[in-house]
Amino acid sequence: MAQAQNSKLLNGERISLAILLLCATLLCGLPLLLVFKIGLTQDGALALTPLAEAISSRSVQRALWHSMESSLLSALAATVLGTVLALVVGLTDVRAKGLLVFLILLPMMIPPHVTAIAWIQALGPASPVLRWIGLAPEIGSTHPLYSREGLVLLLTLQHSPLVFLLVRAALRSFPRELSDAARVSGAGAFRLLTRVTLPLLAPALLAGFALAFIAALGNFGINALIGIPARYTTLPVLIWRRLASFGPDVLPNVAVISVILAMVALAALLIQGFLQRRMRASLIGLPQDPLAISLGSKRIWVEVGLWSFVGLVLLLPAASLLATSLVKTYGLPLSSSTLNLDNFAEVLWRQSVTLRAFANSTLIAAIAAGVIAVISIFLGYFVSHRYKAYRRTGTATAAQAEIAFAVPGLVMSIAFILAFIHPLPFLNISLYNTLWIILIAYISAFLAVGLKPVAAAFVQMDRSLEDAARVSGAGFFRRIRRVFAPLVAPSAASGAILVFLTAYNEVTVSALLWSTGNETIGTTIFNYEDGGYTTLAAAMSVVVVLATILVMLGMNGLAKRVPSGTIPWKD
Repeated sequence: MAQAQNSKLLNGERISLAILLLCATLLCGLPLLLVFKIGLTQDGALALTPLAEAISSRSVQRALWHSMESSLLSALAATVLGTVLALVVGLTDVRAKGLLVFLILLPMMIPPHVTAIAWIQALGPASPVLRWIGLAPEIGSTHPLYSREGLVLLLTLQHSPLVFLLVRAALRSFPRELSDAARVSGAGAFRLLTRVTLPLLAPALLAGFALAFIAALGNFGINALIGIPARYTTLPVLIWRRLASFGPDVLPNVAVISVILAMVALAALLIQGFLQRRMRASLIGLPQDPLAISLGSKRIWVEVGLWSFVGLVLLLPAASLLATSLVKTYGLPLSSSTLNLDNFAEVLWRQSVTLRAFANSTLIAAIAAGVIAVISIFLGYFVSHRYKAYRRTGTATAAQAEIAFAVPGLVMSIAFILAFIHPLPFLNISLYNTLWIILIAYISAFLAVGLKPVAAAFVQMDRSLEDAARVSGAGFFRRIRRVFAPLVAPSAASGAILVFLTAYNEVTVSALLWSTGNETIGTTIFNYEDGGYTTLAAAMSVVVVLATILVMLGMNGLAKRVPSGTIPWKD
């Protein structure tokens, strides 16, 4: 009798897990399989000939080398920069840490193509800020950012906050006893850093490097806006150019290149996993705030250096972007006679495409964030399930989401084109060239972002709560609704906020999926800049940056009214 009742209670779980596995397979696994199927088959049979032919192409070889080179160099630089910032902010007694953390993480929330546009306008010969202070390069000279080094610099600035976030979180997970024991033994700050802190941070440093490498590998906005003028073509840009050619064999062609890009990203993940297992160290003790090492008389100089860096990274490009948006023609000096708000009026009221883009991005980013939050609550439950079969199935489902997130966004775009270029079977409904294909792509690409904090919350949860609910006769959905959902709501909200901000500003996933009437903010800004409408691109970028800052400030204002962990960048 008891066994029958237990089987009845598990029915809801089986059905829910089956639905989650099916959805993950359809949204994450199947589209990627189609990419590999087309890229690795010839005449309907498995063959490596298309892959070998693509790799033998000089343009593909050059783009692959450029992708590997720029991703590796920028990931190394981002790891160093992000780690230094995390150590200074996390381990010393510098003041205004909360504001510093907010400002350091802000570039991560700014779209990469907006970052590229801002720096292009900040350092170029027509820079309104540099011309005003007399430091602009000569008119007609080559832009200093149009080079491999310029591309690496912007990728570094874009992705170092990712490393900062990971390393800072790792520092806060250290038991305080480690630092105390080292200090009692007479270790100074430098010895504590080199002999205790950095060795224990090795897994986090490796994870940060891998994340920065994969993010740079799939970055489209910076690679396109800097790489194309510099004639430094990377694989994402090559895919975009090939797809824009609309040749008869364009889909098989870009599918093969997408396979190469996906294989590099997956190889990086496998190497990271192998090395992290070798580096893993078990820590005993509760996580506490790390030591606040006193800098003494050096504190003021460290703070000056920190704030100068933050000011350079944020204020110079922001001021240039704003100045460009306030003049009628790019290159005009900013003065009382040239100052106007026509560009803002154009993008906010006159241009229907920009109004549609804001509405479309807000709608699909909000829907994607909400759907992912709900899916994450159910999937997080199964990832930490007590029964091995359920846990393995849940883990396999989550793994598909992890792979979809790790694979560059342009590869996912190609995958969804292949999956939905024909009408849906039986329904005869076409999602291609609609807004809904972008929404589904967002859910697939960013599911892992929303799942991670929820899965971590489930792992830390006491399962005696579920036992008590089962004894009381609560079914699966009632347990989720009344017990687990309220407990993991802060983590689900944290993931949803990150998903919304990421999807709202992205351009990589939607670069190949948008169509007339279904534009997003990212594609509209990119198209303005690519088409030579620099002042309109600047004005729209300013609006996007202000909207992002307002959202983040609004979330900060709610930090004291919501449970700890709800705001992703707050402790």
